[in-house]
Amino acid sequence: MEFAGSHVLSVGQFERPDVEAVFAVADRMEPYARRRRVTRVLEGAILGSMFFEPSTRTRVSFGSAFNLLGGEVRETTGFENSAIAKGESLYDTARVLSGYSDVIAMRHPAEGSVAEFASASRVPVINGGDGSNEHPTQALLDLYTIRSELAAQQRGIDGLRIAMVGDLRFGRTVHSLCRLLGLFSDVRVTLVSPVELRMPGEIVDALRSAGHRVVESDALEEGIADVDILYSTRLQEERFASPEEAALYRGRFRLNQQVYTRHCDPNTVIMHPLPRDSREAARELDEDLNDNPKLAIFRQTDNGVLVRMALFALILDVADQVDAHSRDVHWYTGGRNP
Repeated sequence: MEFAGSHVLSVGQFERPDVEAVFAVADRMEPYARRRRVTRVLEGAILGSMFFEPSTRTRVSFGSAFNLLGGEVRETTGFENSAIAKGESLYDTARVLSGYSDVIAMRHPAEGSVAEFASASRVPVINGGDGSNEHPTQALLDLYTIRSELAAQQRGIDGLRIAMVGDLRFGRTVHSLCRLLGLFSDVRVTLVSPVELRMPGEIVDALRSAGHRVVESDALEEGIADVDILYSTRLQEERFASPEEAALYRGRFRLNQQVYTRHCDPNTVIMHPLPRDSREAARELDEDLNDNPKLAIFRQTDNGVLVRMALFALILDVADQVDAHSRDVHWYTGGRNP
């Protein structure tokens, strides 16, 4: 992949060396993300942050990553705050806003919308999630987290055993993560969901075609045993035809400390793309796991800044200039350890 000037729309763009290149740059971003150093390598550059679907972590993470590289952020949030509410096409929006930006991060509820927007954009576009289709930067940060967590056990991604639990039909994060895992070797994937919310068949077929072992199950306790990573997902209520339909599956697969202790290996790492649903009827990850050292969900969010910084640096072709534009920080930076 030629990163400089490229859109990032799908994990299908990446080969394994591309992923490893992103991770190598992300590793180098650590002192800047942790505020031990400041860099102004993107001083004067503008990120157009266009989020037409609710977002907290992804939107703020993109903005923080760009700010930490010295750039500025201009935000549009929600259809009601944009000219799209007046009938403007994605084509016209892309042509206009790409004239104001050096790179654009975009989320939109319709599948394929970000690619449509990118086709008219004059600057690189990064997909921050398009409906239930893909979320490539989330998949990269998830894989980066898996790599980091396994490295603490002197292991790599090859040979990974992972269970994905919950709404696998509409969960774009697991769709993209599965596609990236296909680039590695000897992965065992256990997919735990209600039958109606199974992983799309083409993704399962692609994993198997790549030589990986895939098991589909609707039994939580059986599915989470003997795995390295337990990746839980939220019920994607906004993708269902009605709240009543979504309610049929809410709280179906709950993980708490008791279930973890009884059925998981003590080294099993718990991940979740967030937000986790902490309402009483849901609680796919109970708050009694908050003190479990294997709960990696907040290390994931921290890693999202590193990975998105790396993508900006690669796409805007400044990855080898970051340190040359750096200095020490002038303020207290304690309390940010992962």
